[in-house]
Amino acid sequence: MTWITIIPFEQATGSLKRLYERIKGPDNNVDNIMLAHSLRPHTMEGHMTLYKHVLHHPRNQMPKWYLEAVGVYVSQLNRCAYCFEHHLAGMARLLDDPERAAAIRKAFENGDLSASFDNKETAGLEYVARLTQTPSDLAEADIERLRTAGFDDGEILEINQVAAYFSYANRTVLGLGINTVGDNIGLSPGDSDNPDNWSHA
Repeated sequence: MTWITIIPFEQATGSLKRLYERIKGPDNNVDNIMLAHSLRPHTMEGHMTLYKHVLHHPRNQMPKWYLEAVGVYVSQLNRCAYCFEHHLAGMARLLDDPERAAAIRKAFENGDLSASFDNKETAGLEYVARLTQTPSDLAEADIERLRTAGFDDGEILEINQVAAYFSYANRTVLGLGINTVGDNIGLSPGDSDNPDNWSHA
């Protein structure tokens, strides 16, 4: 599950139990990435707040499936299988198109974005790759390329924030040895109309 001690749902008390109640899925399942925060519940609260507001907020304008795809791509680039599999499943559920989801997986694994994304979507993902792999090389020209591709500045901010969040999540997973054993793959806080609803379904 993880290389450090965790407090299971059944043993949680106080503020930790209240957080678990907010984020749990079916059968009281809590994702392993959240269980890894259990010794410091305040970091779990910070993580969930960031995650919900960056990826699942009602005022986002980008399609949620595309924001999930950004996270999947960052996780592929960072070689974080945990986040890749979780969020690929979430993206596939949002797309409701198994063939396209499979093609996107193949595109990410093969590095051939144009095979599954249009020109605008590809431009966004190329920015994501640069932000993930060589962030200090980015320049204002990279933002101008996104504008030319059709993104407005608010959409660029959304892509930037999702990519940045996933690098944080990937490093949490990889640095603590978090795996998918016991997880329900692909669950997410899907109620985008309520940023305070963290329950996973």
